Amino acid sequence: MKRKIFLKLSSGLIAAPFFSPLESWSYQEKLKNWAGNLTYSTNNVYYPKSVGEVQDIVKKCSRLRALGTRHCFNNIADSKDNLISSRDMNKVLSLDANAHSVTVEAGIKYGELCPYLDEKGFALHNLASLPHISVAGSCTTATHGSGVRNGNLATAVNALEFVTADGNMVNLSREKDGEHFLAAVVGLGALGVITKVALDIQPKYMMRQIVYENLPMSQLKENFEQIVSAGYSVSLFTDWQQESINEVWIKSRVDNDTNYQGIAEFFGAKAATKDMHPIASLSAENCTEQMGIPGPWYERLPHFKMGFTPSSGKELQSEYFIPRHNAVDAILAIARLGKQIGPHLFISEIRTIDADNFWMSPCRKQPSVTIHFTWKQDWQAVSQLLPVIEKELSAFNARPHWGKLFTMSATTLASRYEKLQEFKNMIAMYDPKGKFRNEFLNKTIYATV
Repeated sequence: MKRKIFLKLSSGLIAAPFFSPLESWSYQEKLKNWAGNLTYSTNNVYYPKSVGEVQDIVKKCSRLRALGTRHCFNNIADSKDNLISSRDMNKVLSLDANAHSVTVEAGIKYGELCPYLDEKGFALHNLASLPHISVAGSCTTATHGSGVRNGNLATAVNALEFVTADGNMVNLSREKDGEHFLAAVVGLGALGVITKVALDIQPKYMMRQIVYENLPMSQLKENFEQIVSAGYSVSLFTDWQQESINEVWIKSRVDNDTNYQGIAEFFGAKAATKDMHPIASLSAENCTEQMGIPGPWYERLPHFKMGFTPSSGKELQSEYFIPRHNAVDAILAIARLGKQIGPHLFISEIRTIDADNFWMSPCRKQPSVTIHFTWKQDWQAVSQLLPVIEKELSAFNARPHWGKLFTMSATTLASRYEKLQEFKNMIAMYDPKGKFRNEFLNKTIYATV
């Protein structure tokens, strides 16, 4: 691929753009999401710097949606009336070493939090492939990393604070609030504006990363569990054009995982001889270091290096969660669509995530495998492909990523979320007049028949 194309794509895969501080409502042009495929429906954007300011803004607005780092590809965070951004609420508030917990403001990005934790001797259990996403936004949409024993990012939440529609504060904790807590953590922005989050932390650890190329699909059929369990976090990348997985990324903890360094073959795949990009033809200069070189957890768990703040790139993303016991059948179902998918795809990634109990999590009560699609930015073509993919995955009751593109109806989603009605009851309790309702929630949560 030409370098110009690489720069556009690779920069888009790394981080969301930053903006200089501006006063509330000062944008003359409407904001876009990081990939540029979505223009938000209002330029009325508030940037509070304190919880008190959040309360005041919520009280005076009749309609409002919370905005994180604008990494979502759909309109889950959009509003036609008012947006409230957590951008300027990005501090670490406290670290309790004895309780193994850190409390942060909602807008802090993992790329900001992780070096701080590491310096204090601590780590998080998991990270997404991109470091420049906010803690609150990631957790409320059930964003995830990988690992057969690793839950999504929300599973680290042990307490949260949010402002409800009447401007009051609600504090919920895992220890004290049971089902209400499980309803609120993956809350889709529907219950209120998150202001603080407390996360579980653990002693810091070192990791290494090994990449293998061209894993035969036959090996995946026969040895899926062994392959995805080969490291602390494992990712499979494919373009669905061959009878193989293009790349296998094995991220291992130095302290207790198998060390594949020096092992030339992995289930028929060959060890890479240089650092790789998920798209093999692209330069790996912005990817996290590989070749078995040990490094801090936060410099190995993501696929892309922290510290980059480039302009956004043009792409679209979709992702579907499938029960892990259906993984191979689901992967083969998508592989049969390879010729249809290929012309519109940059790359697909296959990962595993452990089960959780959050009401609206795609991993609720099921260890899952995800099939992710990074598309070329052609919504007309992608919008025609998604129903085909969703039909192929319907036999496995696939659940879409809340922050990415999908076409499933509210009725279909309701059939796959047993707590949906109870979740709507919770929304009614905290937001009886629908202050935080928007087009996305109306279409995906409320438009059931």
